[in-house]
Amino acid sequence: MEKLLIIEDDKSLYTPLRHVFEGDGYGVDFAADGASGLQRFRAFPPSLVVLDLKLPEVHGREVCRTMKTEAPALPIIVLSASADEVDKILLLELGADDYVTKPFSPRELLARVHSVLRRVQGPGPADQYAFDDIHVDFAKMKLTRGGEPVALTPQEFKILKYFTRKPECVISRDELLNQVWGYNCYPSTRTVDNHLMKLRQKLEADPVHPVHFKTVHGAGYKFVP
Repeated sequence: MEKLLIIEDDKSLYTPLRHVFEGDGYGVDFAADGASGLQRFRAFPPSLVVLDLKLPEVHGREVCRTMKTEAPALPIIVLSASADEVDKILLLELGADDYVTKPFSPRELLARVHSVLRRVQGPGPADQYAFDDIHVDFAKMKLTRGGEPVALTPQEFKILKYFTRKPECVISRDELLNQVWGYNCYPSTRTVDNHLMKLRQKLEADPVHPVHFKTVHGAGYKFVP
């Protein structure tokens, strides 16, 4: 699990950000000021930092400069209430990897995090996954079973990727609808069941008695690699 450190003094953002990022498979740590942010950065090195520019005590610019000095490869996304071009240029010169202007939606920030991590890490384990005799490349949307290609729809790839990020975890139908289909455009929980049935037909040796995509009665589903 990749861990994010979010340094932000507006604590009202913590709950929606935690909900979106943990729902997407990330671990999330928060700090309310620059000093505690640097302390947590050193104690628990994150995969990426989301850094508010205007922090109490230690300014975000100083936090960014210090982190990039101590961990040059660490990706940092800066949050700022200002859209001033000079601020953007300065932060990028300090080593920040992206710049998000407030106000922003949690899902916009999630998309920026995905983009930055893909850019700095390149193709890697997050884009490829294997279990049983199945190998999937999410970046290329290709899947093979026993060396033979299997056609999946884009939505089936999204569901499978979400499952692979949370192996052995019980995932409710509502969680799948919210995180895979999206809050504003999902139909009914029956849609989830239909997609799971199709995934079983394509990926299970015995779809009637699945070993990878299990139903947890009264709770949802569990992916067992």
